[in-house]
Amino acid sequence: MDYLKVIGKKNLKGSVKISGAKNAALPLLAATILSSNKLNISNLPDVVDINTLLQLLEMLGATYDKNKNFLQIDSTTIDKTKATYEIVKTMRASILVLGPLLARFGHCEVSLPGGCAIGQRPVDLHLKALEQMGATIEIKNGYIEAKAPKGLQGATIVFDKITVTGTENIVMAAALADGKTTIVNAAKEPEVIQLCEIIRDAGIYIEGIGTNTITIEGSKQQLLDMKDFTIIPDRIEAGTYLCAGAITNAILKVENVEPKHLDAVLAKFEEMGFGILKDKTSITILPANKVKPVNIITTEYPGFPTDMQAQFMALATMADGMSIIDEKLFENRFMHVSELVRMGAEITVNGTTANIQGTPKKLLGTDVMATDLRASSALVLAGLVADGETNIHRIYHLDRGYDKLEKKLTALGANIIRDKEI
Repeated sequence: MDYLKVIGKKNLKGSVKISGAKNAALPLLAATILSSNKLNISNLPDVVDINTLLQLLEMLGATYDKNKNFLQIDSTTIDKTKATYEIVKTMRASILVLGPLLARFGHCEVSLPGGCAIGQRPVDLHLKALEQMGATIEIKNGYIEAKAPKGLQGATIVFDKITVTGTENIVMAAALADGKTTIVNAAKEPEVIQLCEIIRDAGIYIEGIGTNTITIEGSKQQLLDMKDFTIIPDRIEAGTYLCAGAITNAILKVENVEPKHLDAVLAKFEEMGFGILKDKTSITILPANKVKPVNIITTEYPGFPTDMQAQFMALATMADGMSIIDEKLFENRFMHVSELVRMGAEITVNGTTANIQGTPKKLLGTDVMATDLRASSALVLAGLVADGETNIHRIYHLDRGYDKLEKKLTALGANIIRDKEI
């Protein structure tokens, strides 16, 4: 097992190119199940979660050829409909094959998902929606057994709460359904928008893209003539590198980004005193004269993303005063607090709220353990400004979602070494 050794107090500068968005690529790979043709996909991030889903699609019968960030995939050859526990247990996003498999074949078995420690993310909203579309669903021996022998039927789906993967699953299922499906209280994330746009470009009528109500006219199980596409930039990766610039108070530019996808994050940087320069495809963060404390409430897009909460907590340790972060989406997403405290941070948690007393220049390098994907990046950020050496263990979490993070940071001036545990 690998770990990262971070030597702190190095000056960062320069620019970094942002990879494709993992959270856009995953549903789009699942959507290839709906395609009647081979596809070329560009700007695919080279991360573990992507390789896991490709492995699952291959087990179902798809074939593919991957060369760095380019993928050729043929899902027309899929002839199996069981997503096994061995794959699904490592990544919750595997649930994204449920909707398209059921819509295409009229039946499937998908293991209940695993792969994340940040809290309960039940799939009951997915299952209830598919039942409303005419599916019969049973949970047997840890598997979701779904059947719709006459195909799925259009329906009005009202989600009790906003769910990104739930919205994506039902968008894909509705694309092959018979009739009109309306999704109310749909997620509006850029990743959902790209999925809708690519299904629309394949000939499916979709209305309300980017709003909380999406209407889809299905194809009655006719596979889609999908077009080649390029994955949108990863807004969370971009935000993480901007945090690296902010926490080291450096001038740092992120390239290959969609600045509008980061409006809520950029607003918080500016509240903290950092300068922001934007052009069409890049963002530059400028040093603050004084790092101000900040109040953050995580919420669904276009609000402040929960996937940036841990990174901003690390940044808040550099502020002059008390910052407050209220985590509204996941109940276990403060597990990085104890590790930051080990490094000298002053953080107290009360329920869903964390109070961070800024401790500039007081973080000390030590051994810490990553608990989830974004917590991993927060510990790397803290290590950049800590005195001495920070060893970050269990970085397999980091590799799930960041493409060459230590190499990109090293190119900016950081001193980070990947090594093997003894």
